Amino acid sequence: MRILVDIGHPGHVHLFKHFIWEMEKKGHHILITARNKEITQDLLTKYGIPFTPLGEQKRGKVKLIMEWVNRDVKMLQIARQFRPDFLIGVGNPSIAHVARVLGATSVVFTDTEHAKFANRLTFPFADVICTPSCFLSDIGPKQIRFDGYHELAYLHPDRFTPNPRVLSEVGLSPEDPFIIMRFVSWQASHDIGQHGIQNKVQMVKALKSYGRVIITSEEQLPPELEPYRFSISPEKLHDMLYYATLYVGEGATTASECAILGTHAIYINTLNAGTLNEQEERYHLISNFSRRTCTDETVMEEAKKLLENQNLRADGRKKREAMLKEKCDVTSFMVWLIENYSPHFFEMGEDKRFQCSFLSPESGQ
Repeated sequence: MRILVDIGHPGHVHLFKHFIWEMEKKGHHILITARNKEITQDLLTKYGIPFTPLGEQKRGKVKLIMEWVNRDVKMLQIARQFRPDFLIGVGNPSIAHVARVLGATSVVFTDTEHAKFANRLTFPFADVICTPSCFLSDIGPKQIRFDGYHELAYLHPDRFTPNPRVLSEVGLSPEDPFIIMRFVSWQASHDIGQHGIQNKVQMVKALKSYGRVIITSEEQLPPELEPYRFSISPEKLHDMLYYATLYVGEGATTASECAILGTHAIYINTLNAGTLNEQEERYHLISNFSRRTCTDETVMEEAKKLLENQNLRADGRKKREAMLKEKCDVTSFMVWLIENYSPHFFEMGEDKRFQCSFLSPESGQ
């Protein structure tokens, strides 16, 4: 098969990297297109994944629409030459539009309910929309729910083994307490009117009494916080998250990554997601402040409560094990879906979770 995978965000590199490698091993022809957003193209280069550049990130709603129009045009040109059977991406209008024009099949993954503007431009044209089983919205007959999270495509134990040597690069050991903070840029269309941490400097000062504070940020930091900025290669962040005592931040993906790794996370953002709800309510690994009074004071109360638990890391590992028993390896699901795809999937009734049963513990596979 011929498969075009479009990468629009650094997180999408992680989401699809194992799928790309698995499908190439199986002899399928893969073409990667990549938007120049933050470190997206740098990550692809570090992982040795060849790609075709596809546009620059634009800020602001009007400029973003123009970017999407240009991406549609460029992707159509590229896809006409490549002749894909499938186009795959995350919440991506361009792959849905181009696949419709070329008569190919578009498979859209999404776990972001609040990306309403992008979803309205994508869902009507997509052939398949894959969401976690806990996704809050019912999209309709095109939706296939899988029992997992996007982050399990690359952080499932079959895909990821933490490397403690990464800690030595920043002067830490696995026993040292440290807190990772993440600040987002607030430039996405769905970020308008939302907020996270109000006084970053004050919160860092409060947290550092519990251990070293390490910051990863999409935006420029105040001068007094620059010494806290994460200083090693970005592909090593997941090793750091595994060994962290606590995550406190505005990024939903990083919060979910922490939960999957067994690290407790405090998510400080007014935007919610079904993934975060489930990881809070069912597995008790996330403190989700999109559903609580979200002030710096309430966040610090929660952080202190967690950090004063001497068994916090051990408790997190036990909760992680309970989660993994109920969730599938999402990369294996992706491979299975594409290799076995048929429009007849949509004749299986209202609940499209059947496709994940082959990965469940009860299946014995």
